[in-house]
Amino acid sequence: MFRLDNKIAIVTGAASGIGRAIATLYARQGARVVIADINAPGAEVVAAEITAGGGVAHAQPVDVTDEAQVQAAMAATVERDGRLDILVNNAGISQVGNLLECTAEEFDRIMAVNVRGVFLCAKHGVAQMLAQTPPGGVVVNIGSVAGMVSVDRRVAYGPSKGAVIALTRSIAMDFVGQNIRANAICPGTVHTPFVEGFLVRYYADRVDEMRQTLHARQPIGRMGKPEEIAHAALYLASDEAAFVTGSALVIDGGLTAK
Repeated sequence: MFRLDNKIAIVTGAASGIGRAIATLYARQGARVVIADINAPGAEVVAAEITAGGGVAHAQPVDVTDEAQVQAAMAATVERDGRLDILVNNAGISQVGNLLECTAEEFDRIMAVNVRGVFLCAKHGVAQMLAQTPPGGVVVNIGSVAGMVSVDRRVAYGPSKGAVIALTRSIAMDFVGQNIRANAICPGTVHTPFVEGFLVRYYADRVDEMRQTLHARQPIGRMGKPEEIAHAALYLASDEAAFVTGSALVIDGGLTAK
């Protein structure tokens, strides 16, 4: 169950955190995985770890905001593996700030990575999925509960993830009759190196306090684990999820149920 044997998958932002967990699990379940990340050395490390564990993985440096680099990553994958079956749009960045604190430059950067990046990868990924024989594939976009409910001082991040959810639904409906499925995963706060870096950047004088606050914010009493999000991404990419498209799967320890 939930096998991905002989599937070709690209996972963006896979050098760490949720993307790394997804790529590792996909490879364990039989997929050939492309570790796509702007952090080229980190991507190489993850690809080497997967290969050492008996999986198949290749590192691919890519800035998801650059259309030429996205096209090159897709072309390199198809040249090597022949097709693209699964695209996971996980690459993303965050910020802290309300409307008055967030600069226009910061807002534009968040939108460039979190929205334009998903748009570009999905655009060229779906085009490949439709062109190949047999046609078809799966898109999994990593959204956030911040795109569904208000989160304090996330004036750019929240709207960017709301756009990811809306974009996912558009893709799902536009290609529903062409063997393309698109779904989003909306995590609550997940304990990743990204979150630790975020705490150091914005709360350097009270990292431990803020870490505990993030744990407590989820009614279940802790932050999520990357592997817990990865298992949802595995299900959505698998044949067992053949009837699932246009969904936004919330995995948040009860945060949005309060």
